[in-house]
Amino acid sequence: MSDDESYELLGFDNVLLPVGDLDEAVRFYDRAGFPLAFRLDEAGIALLEVGGETPGLLLRQEEELGHRPPPWPSPRVWLEVPDARAAAGALRRAGIEPLDEPFPVATGWTVELTDPWGNVLGLTDYSKRPELGRRT
Repeated sequence: MSDDESYELLGFDNVLLPVGDLDEAVRFYDRAGFPLAFRLDEAGIALLEVGGETPGLLLRQEEELGHRPPPWPSPRVWLEVPDARAAAGALRRAGIEPLDEPFPVATGWTVELTDPWGNVLGLTDYSKRPELGRRT
């Protein structure tokens, strides 16, 4: 690309998460509250819905990937929820233990969880700065 050429970032397409077993991953994320949009077993992928947005979490099967604890530090994907502390309770009721207790952030609260392959997701709210959050 020359100096006078550029490109514009338009937004997210999907966030890809490597998983070792697509069946297990779909079940895990279903328990965590992520609805399945579609699944293509022949391609080794499944797309999970995130709110009413078109982009989602794309699970991509990597057969050699086994269960592992999250590396520290590791990349994180944070998703907005109405109430992160309530989300932590819902995760526990579904048998998913958060990485830690919900913690305060500048805009509200966040709780993080990890899947069996070490992918870390955060559920964060805008309870301290509702004007910055999505309108529901």
